[in-house]
Amino acid sequence: MTSTPSNNPAAPVITIDGPSGAGKGTVAQSLADQLGFHLLDSGAVYRAAAIIALKASADISSETSVLAALDTFQATFHPQGTDGVRVKIGDEDVTGELRTQQTAEIASQIAVMQAVRAALLDEQRSFRQSPGLVADGRDMGTVVFPDAQLKVFLTASVQERAERRAKQLKQKGIETTMRTLVAEIESRDQRDSTREHAPLVAAEGALYIDSSSLSIDQVVDQIVTAAKLVT
Repeated sequence: MTSTPSNNPAAPVITIDGPSGAGKGTVAQSLADQLGFHLLDSGAVYRAAAIIALKASADISSETSVLAALDTFQATFHPQGTDGVRVKIGDEDVTGELRTQQTAEIASQIAVMQAVRAALLDEQRSFRQSPGLVADGRDMGTVVFPDAQLKVFLTASVQERAERRAKQLKQKGIETTMRTLVAEIESRDQRDSTREHAPLVAAEGALYIDSSSLSIDQVVDQIVTAAKLVT
């Protein structure tokens, strides 16, 4: 797999880690736009890997099979501002498949595989380029960019995250219940925080922000203020 930016270890990095639904993606995009930095949506990298594995009919339960699939295709990532990221596998645009439930489920399954995480490590680090990078994920500050100039751990209550997810799904015409969403979020939190490889934890010294009662602009302002002290 390949990405568009080239690696520059000297470029400053701001990492934003946290659980699903905390607002990481929106905050990261807004922050990158405000600072003029590049953006890494690590979730898109894992979802692209999931799509590749699916298209190759890989055995999702087998690290060997998934790794073989990842060697078969190349993925490229093209940030689209507030529209997120456009992803192509070879010449095929798979952006529409990126946010499907099936892709999310497969991405979650392969993300626990140590060999897959190791294979995608250089892919993610290759996004580091001048003038700087905002990296959004779950192990950006602990594993991918441990030397980041600023590390943020962004979270929100389960109830708030469920309400945000419900609103997103409603806009897409998808009906669900709060009970179902809360259960899914709690299950995902448990899986992410207890997995053996690169579990979801706040990096040492990270700026901890609970966005439950904050707007996106308020969160971004806090990070920008902190970034001025370290970048």
